[in-house]
Amino acid sequence: QVQLVESGGGPVQAGGSLLPPCAGSRYNVNAWCLGWFRQAPGKEREGVAAIASDGGTMYTVAVKGRFPISKDIAKNTPYLQMNSLQPEATAMYYCAADPYRPCYEGLVPEFNNWGQGTRVTVSS
Repeated sequence: QVQLVESGGGPVQAGGSLLPPCAGSRYNVNAWCLGWFRQAPGKEREGVAAIASDGGTMYTVAVKGRFPISKDIAKNTPYLQMNSLQPEATAMYYCAADPYRPCYEGLVPEFNNWGQGTRVTVSS
């Protein structure tokens, strides 16, 4: 059974940065589609970024250029570098992984495996 565990969230002031990793077991960051999603209170879960097995990346417009997604193959861990955080980024952030999903189909929450989430709170 695949296990994904996010960490590295927390309170941060506007303009700050966070780098939450997604540790896991029984999955292969080199071969799977990996994604980061977020869900703000009272809102639907939305896609933030994804990285394909070939290293290609996809971003929602709101974070493009500020939240680069990456993966450390040696550590089998994906990361989401969140820079220039603003209060509207306050949400629970989830990592997701899927061995079969065509990664370039878009940032939709149709992944087979999810972490429990890490909370990010940005204050102004």
